[in-house]
Amino acid sequence: MKNKQMLFLYNPYSGKGTIKNHLSDVLDLFVKAGYDVVTRPVQNNLDHDLYETVKNFKYPYDIVACSGGDGSINGVIAGMVARNDRIPIGYIPTGTVNDFASSLRIPKQIMKAAHQIVEGYPFPCDVGRFNDKNFVYVAAFGLFTDVSYETNQGLKNIFGQAAYIMEGVKRISKLTKYHVKVTCDEQIIEDDFVVGMVTNSKSVGGFRSLIGSKVYFDDGQFEVTLIKYPRNLNEMRLIVNSLLSGKLDPEHIYQLRASKIVFESWDDISWTRDGEYGGTFQTVEIENLQQAVRIMVNEEHLKAVASDKTQVRRLD
Repeated sequence: MKNKQMLFLYNPYSGKGTIKNHLSDVLDLFVKAGYDVVTRPVQNNLDHDLYETVKNFKYPYDIVACSGGDGSINGVIAGMVARNDRIPIGYIPTGTVNDFASSLRIPKQIMKAAHQIVEGYPFPCDVGRFNDKNFVYVAAFGLFTDVSYETNQGLKNIFGQAAYIMEGVKRISKLTKYHVKVTCDEQIIEDDFVVGMVTNSKSVGGFRSLIGSKVYFDDGQFEVTLIKYPRNLNEMRLIVNSLLSGKLDPEHIYQLRASKIVFESWDDISWTRDGEYGGTFQTVEIENLQQAVRIMVNEEHLKAVASDKTQVRRLD
């Protein structure tokens, strides 16, 4: 019987470089599962290298697997979308926070994640179109949203998630007001904001309180969170308490769901996509590409998704 074919891409620098200590065991597992494996370490300009590699390969692989952080999986998925292909994608998360992996219940332990790649099930997952680029789980502007790509990699390796918090605290005294018109499908909101986020994740930066409940990854809709600019210290206190408690105050924080979102502003605004710098724009058009890719997940995730949707149907 002919072996199946796998392309395995890995970022040797992600997190603390732990994949290098497990590489032989991972490849041995893949081969014993019946795969012929082509292995390639990521080169400079990591997400771009991954994107170009996946977009342009010619060989008929049965699965494309990668190891790295959120930026790495972004590059692989963007490449798969660009080639308009639905080859299953396997993921071994070795980054600092790994929001996307956590949301899909992909194990943080390298060997457990590797087992899931060869033993799991392909799950259809939405992808975001951001102007002419893609994102997997978050596109955002404003306070804290630049923390990931401005936090030193050495700090991330040493302090983990605490490094994001350390960097983020520096931003609080430098609140910037963004006057933005936001069109979510047919609804229009125009206001001053400190944060705007479009997400397909149950957490951002490891924090769950910013995201609404009932998050699904295959429903063709994003969660949209807009935090209004506080006009005084009391409003600032209310917003902070709301975020810490997880009970978001509708007077100061908008939470919406939409498949298409347009952001318009007079001034240039810097954005982040999946924790990496995403460019500066006055107009950003975001569209949900429903079930554009397939990610290998475990049976636990499939059962949880089915259970959540059943409960929602009962409530409706």
